[in-house]
Amino acid sequence: MTVALLGVFVMQLYYIREAYNLKSQLFDEQVSQALSAVVNKVQKRNVYTFFQKNNDQQKQKRYQDERKRALDLIEAQQKYQFHVQQNQIRREKEIESYLNEQDNIIRSTFLRPLIITEKDYLKLVAFDAKIKTSQGSIAPSMFYPNLKTFNLASPKDLPDTIRYLALDPQDGITPRFISLPKISDVLRAKFKMEDLIAKRNFDKKIALINLDSVKTVNSTINQLEDVAKEIREKDIPLQQRVNVRSLGGLLKSELLNHNITQPYQYKVASALKDSVLFLQVFKEKADFLPTNTYKTKLFGNDLFRDPGILYVSFPNKNSAILTNLGVTVASSVGLLLVLIFIFAYTLYAILKQKKVSEMKNDFINNMTHEFKTPVATIMIASEALKDPEVTEDKNRIKRLAGIIYDENVRLGNHIERVLSIARLEKNELKMEKVAVDMNELITIVLDSMSLQLQKRNASVHVYTEAENAVVMGDEMHLSNVIYNLVDNANKYSKDDPDITISTRNIGHSLVLEIADKGIGMSKEHTKRIFDQFYRVPTGNLHDVKGFGLGLNYVQDIVKQLNGSIKVKTEKDKGTTFEINLPS
Repeated sequence: MTVALLGVFVMQLYYIREAYNLKSQLFDEQVSQALSAVVNKVQKRNVYTFFQKNNDQQKQKRYQDERKRALDLIEAQQKYQFHVQQNQIRREKEIESYLNEQDNIIRSTFLRPLIITEKDYLKLVAFDAKIKTSQGSIAPSMFYPNLKTFNLASPKDLPDTIRYLALDPQDGITPRFISLPKISDVLRAKFKMEDLIAKRNFDKKIALINLDSVKTVNSTINQLEDVAKEIREKDIPLQQRVNVRSLGGLLKSELLNHNITQPYQYKVASALKDSVLFLQVFKEKADFLPTNTYKTKLFGNDLFRDPGILYVSFPNKNSAILTNLGVTVASSVGLLLVLIFIFAYTLYAILKQKKVSEMKNDFINNMTHEFKTPVATIMIASEALKDPEVTEDKNRIKRLAGIIYDENVRLGNHIERVLSIARLEKNELKMEKVAVDMNELITIVLDSMSLQLQKRNASVHVYTEAENAVVMGDEMHLSNVIYNLVDNANKYSKDDPDITISTRNIGHSLVLEIADKGIGMSKEHTKRIFDQFYRVPTGNLHDVKGFGLGLNYVQDIVKQLNGSIKVKTEKDKGTTFEINLPS
């Protein structure tokens, strides 16, 4: 049983330790994850800060570039429009020169040429056949008195084809139609080429301006590269790269996100030199012990500058882990306590049974010895009565009869004591509670014991100081209590017994003391003298007779009367029994 209990105890300790290790590992992983998240956010915020700074500069530059591009576009558009206008004026002059040149040729070639409208031309074409077949010389003015000569001052209002009506120079009377294009094919091709070249030059100018805009966009795309170059600058100190206020908020938020609510303290220190940039402690004294401190680099990828180290310490780490293990530890401890209780109770029951068995064996031996003596005496007296010589002597018969009677009484008393203890154990002992004067009862008991006290030359001192010596109890059992205690005082004295009996009142209680100057007892035996069948061992000597039931009987009677009994003893100096009864 002991080995099994120790095995269970060791296994429980092992499981508790493993559970503690698992909780500790889980706590370490959660803290590591929280610190990794903090570092990532710190690095991202650092990059964002530089990016935002660079972005503001880029925004300003883009604004200036966009403004310049818009102005350049407006200027290019204006120049193009101005060039188109200038070309238009020049072209009108060239067209006017071309028309005047052609008009001179027509006027020098044909007779009386007149410019007609397209509408008149179509009407005349309808009558063209009649004109050609008509005979006689008819002046054109006779047929077209309302025709006006073309005004060359406004060539832009001219149709695409200018129509002339003239007389044939051969006969001077035949009308002829002459068509003059407003713009010749040569001029048209020239103007188209000029427009194409002007448009191409304008498109090139626009493309160059847009190219500058593309460069601006490309500079925005390459902004991260510029930020990376700026981050790698060696001259930026650690305190300018770490915002301790935002760092504290990030750390608290991430720890809560990972279900870590234990108090903590942290600091930011340089990784290249022994210096602390920031420190926040949980207690007055900052203890960053290796067992409860975690550290990580704030800028782990920074190969050019001080990466900085973040230290986070949990002073109550062990207590927090044990708190999380509260249910496990409580159940294990409860199970162990139950097992220990069962184990202890089992041992107690075994030892008690062993003690009871030993005491019963001693009781049987003592009872056999106690019963054997009167039985043997009665047997001897009975055999003597069979002797004829004895039967003739009446005095001897009377003496033998008295011996048989006394031994029967003695045997009956032994039996009655055993039966009384049995009835006490079964609560079958009936007690009549009446008013009993303990002072008088002491005197009566001492009178009944006078012969055996005188036999050992005992000295008895009685001090009945109690003014109120009346208690509610059974007179017979109370007399047995006094008898047992006085008998023990008489038996357990080496020399002439010296016995003191006293009574006194304390409050509403009566105190009865019976003291002797006998052999006394050790503390080990004092604890067991009220147990059934227990007798203080005296080696192989049996000079003191008894069953070991007397003091147990006394204790039971006193308890049934709602009283208490105490013993004070010292080896070889005597014993004092103190009984306290309600009066």
